[in-house]
Amino acid sequence: MATKTFKLNTGAEIPALGLGTWQSAAGEVENAVGYALSVGYRHIDAAYCYGNEDEVGEGLRTAFDSGIERKDIFVTTKLWCTYHSRVEEALNKSLKSLGLDYVDLYLVHWPVAMNPNGNHDKFPKHEDGSRDLIKDWSHVQTWKAMEKLVATGKVKAIGVCNYSVKYLEQLLKEASIVPAVNQIENHPSLPQQEVVDFCKEKGIHVTAYSPLGSTGSPMFEAAPIVEVAKKRGVTPAIARGSSVLAKSVNSERIKANMELIDLDTEDMKTLNAYADGLEKSGKVVRYVYPAFGVNFGFKDKPDGMVLS
Repeated sequence: MATKTFKLNTGAEIPALGLGTWQSAAGEVENAVGYALSVGYRHIDAAYCYGNEDEVGEGLRTAFDSGIERKDIFVTTKLWCTYHSRVEEALNKSLKSLGLDYVDLYLVHWPVAMNPNGNHDKFPKHEDGSRDLIKDWSHVQTWKAMEKLVATGKVKAIGVCNYSVKYLEQLLKEASIVPAVNQIENHPSLPQQEVVDFCKEKGIHVTAYSPLGSTGSPMFEAAPIVEVAKKRGVTPAIARGSSVLAKSVNSERIKANMELIDLDTEDMKTLNAYADGLEKSGKVVRYVYPAFGVNFGFKDKPDGMVLS
């Protein structure tokens, strides 16, 4: 089932399952990427901010050496916040690390710009420890620069990450190109239904990361999720009509995550009831919420872990 795809608004197909590389330890990413591609994965999700694009590139080269063709692999990477004012420079860095001439999808990682001349390449801070942001830079300016990349042939599609309805509305008012994808944290304790519905209405595909929360999330053992997984004979992982990123460097887990199945009405009823119960009891949790000190317009409470 790793060959299942969804059609983007560009006409391209994005694989339903991708291998995520966030938080994968140094020395493990290359093997994880190479193994995933060898067993049938065709989507690799990377980012400059993860600090491991060189290793991802080595894994891709292993796949190419084995006979897998570049055209058969969908590669996503992302523009980091300190590069909002130098978009093509950032893309070129990622392409060099990945060993590629183009990526299939290039995403704005977060809709906030940080100081490109600060005291750190990725996480510049003020003396008080707060993030060094460019307050007078709009994410719409960034998107205009992203749009120019399409004509270069270095990207096949462009999109965004972590965009709320508020930010999508701001972008669409001035965009010449509608984002192909909005990659968001999406799981039963963070359904983000208003974002999912808005994206569907506008023809923006949703890719879900952390489909069961972050590492150690209680959802891996939640009875309703385990019940549906057991019924279907698969390991727990949830996506609702979206492509999903499964992060692992363990070969058994990587292979197990390939067992994508279509849930029936009863399955969805069970999972939706679980999600509704979490929301009504105030247990909505966002696991990935960087400490930018910015209101991103999310309707949920950002009371989960924060990315420092």
